[in-house]
Amino acid sequence: MKKLYKLLILSVSAGAGHVRAAEALKKTAEKNYPGRIEAVHLDLMDYVPPLFRKIYSDSYIKIINHNPELWGFLYNKTDVAQGRKSVLDKIRMAVQRLNTQCFFKELERIRPDSIICTHFLPAELLSRMIGKNEFNKSCWVAVTDFDIHSLWIHPHMSGYFAASSEVAWRMKDKGVPTGNIHVTGIPIMPVFSNKLSRKDCAHELGVDHNKITVLLMSGGLGVGGIELVAERLLHIGGDFQILALAGKNRKLLDCLREIAGNFPGRLFPAGFTTTIEKYMAASDLAISKPGGLTSSECLAMGLPMITISPIPGQEERNADYLLENGAAVKAHDVATLEFKLKQLIDNPRKLGEMRNVALRISRPGAASEILEMAVSQKIEM
Repeated sequence: MKKLYKLLILSVSAGAGHVRAAEALKKTAEKNYPGRIEAVHLDLMDYVPPLFRKIYSDSYIKIINHNPELWGFLYNKTDVAQGRKSVLDKIRMAVQRLNTQCFFKELERIRPDSIICTHFLPAELLSRMIGKNEFNKSCWVAVTDFDIHSLWIHPHMSGYFAASSEVAWRMKDKGVPTGNIHVTGIPIMPVFSNKLSRKDCAHELGVDHNKITVLLMSGGLGVGGIELVAERLLHIGGDFQILALAGKNRKLLDCLREIAGNFPGRLFPAGFTTTIEKYMAASDLAISKPGGLTSSECLAMGLPMITISPIPGQEERNADYLLENGAAVKAHDVATLEFKLKQLIDNPRKLGEMRNVALRISRPGAASEILEMAVSQKIEM
């Protein structure tokens, strides 16, 4: 019996994107290499003490939600040239090592043939291990935004996967050898490579496929609750309908359903879904914060975006990428959102142009490209 190639994919649940990217790589590995790869996904936060997890992961979420300006300051302040390690950096790394001993034990138990990191923390820990000759397998890094922060850059990595050519250029400027940089896009689920029928998806979701459909995502739009946004948008006039996603927030879903009663045939609330691709396929436009994974999924589906309230730092850079390429427009408050939405609804030609741009710059096969470079030549045939 042939030995399965063991691929370990490491994420950190500080925000959902890193975990989703890791799951996309795992799913793609199972799809592309059946019976040849054993893909294991670990969230590093499952292998640290509760206090460290609360400080590392929960604090990030709280800062993002309640003081995004502070996050923007920290993001820019810590984006320093590689090699300049302050006393605080050294203390931070020592604390990380002390709190990740359970992870090191799990790493020893799994004994992977290679590793792909979708977050900078495991890459930093492994870089140190490789440098001390405590780990000798290949370790790759898949960056999950249209940006590159210095925290991602570490020596001894086998290669970096960049979301765009610009990100690749900046990786080189930060010291990554050119031969170790690969422009692949951000890994998303294989389903986003499928051609879905708008009509069939609309029918399944109970909406009219002939009407302009707006997909309203994310409860943290930064401009008030999603229910208030939906209600204001429905008052601007025009023959369009809204698919509003409440996620796991039951109270929000009930509120949206109450509002929908006042706008029959125009507002269609939904809770948590594992088939977001169907909602995207049935839509003409998405209103969302520009996370790296969400942006990549929208691009793959040819879905133009109105970005709103990007987190200072990585989401602002994601928004810049979308705006510069013409796949999105930006709204900084509800009034601007109303204006931009009405402008696009009244100009279907512009929407069509944005859709074509989105498809042109999309990289739906990013996960496959990453696996092709990282593991395909090492798998026993």
